[in-house]
Amino acid sequence: MSAITNQSVVSEFVLIGIPGLVEKYHSLVSTSMFIAYIISLIANSVVILLIILKRSLHQPMYIIIANLAFSDLLFDTITLPKSIAKYWLGADTISFYACIIQIFSVHYLGSLDALFLMLMAIDRYIAICKPLRYHSIITNKLVIWGCSMSWALDAFYVTVPSVLVSRLTYCGPNKVKNFFCSNQYVTPLSCDEFMSVLRLCIHFGLVVLLVPLAIIILSYILIIRVIHLSANGGNWQKAFYTCTTHLFAIGLYFVPRAIVYIIIQSSTIINSDLSVIILCFYTYIPHLASPIIYCLRTAEIRSHFEKTFKKIFYIGAAV
Repeated sequence: MSAITNQSVVSEFVLIGIPGLVEKYHSLVSTSMFIAYIISLIANSVVILLIILKRSLHQPMYIIIANLAFSDLLFDTITLPKSIAKYWLGADTISFYACIIQIFSVHYLGSLDALFLMLMAIDRYIAICKPLRYHSIITNKLVIWGCSMSWALDAFYVTVPSVLVSRLTYCGPNKVKNFFCSNQYVTPLSCDEFMSVLRLCIHFGLVVLLVPLAIIILSYILIIRVIHLSANGGNWQKAFYTCTTHLFAIGLYFVPRAIVYIIIQSSTIINSDLSVIILCFYTYIPHLASPIIYCLRTAEIRSHFEKTFKKIFYIGAAV
């Protein structure tokens, strides 16, 4: 204990990014991140603005999509600029308190996506399995309440592991082998006994991942059952088509995370360059793809987007 108290407490952490990445690839990585951030910023902002400004999009599903896009946009804004600055400007340090805030934000916003996808699955279940009662059950007011409760309850839930991580003693080393601060990369840097806290953080993460996934799977089992029973009516193709956009988003979010949690949750993988690359792919690719998927696969959003783009093009041409 005296050995620990005689050491200086860490006041900042160093973000390593991809461990072992040679300097000649720094520009490539930072440029890729910059492009990814700009695409995410534009795409998610367009989706949010269209849903806010177009009254015809003030519907339950689109309200959930807007919340999902806003969550993804916040996540990218909190993490990507710092990662870009690391490779462009050499600004690889982050203060202790900024790191803790980033830990909270990363796990908070990351788990929100699972909750919003769960709300989408419930919406699709009611729309397909109880179509005559859909508008009386799923109202804008109910969906706004559900999204608001997701934001509030998830914040309370994620606060617990974040506080536990912040209360650990950090006296060196201070190098985080990742692009941003997260529980599984910061906690092992503690001088205290950290395994109990790390296990608790992993369990919290599994709960917020698996509970929504279980509800989503149950919803789609019931949807498939209803579609199968109504297949002779010739409407099963239309019913299934309404779910494809949501299924794309579910696959992008849950499949890579399931692989990470179930297959490669070992210390040898966590500390490798491969884990950081996998983390980047399953974190940022859904944020880039989701708004594009919704624009291409959702007729109303696509129609409004095309009209808005043409209007901007005509105004620009006139000027």
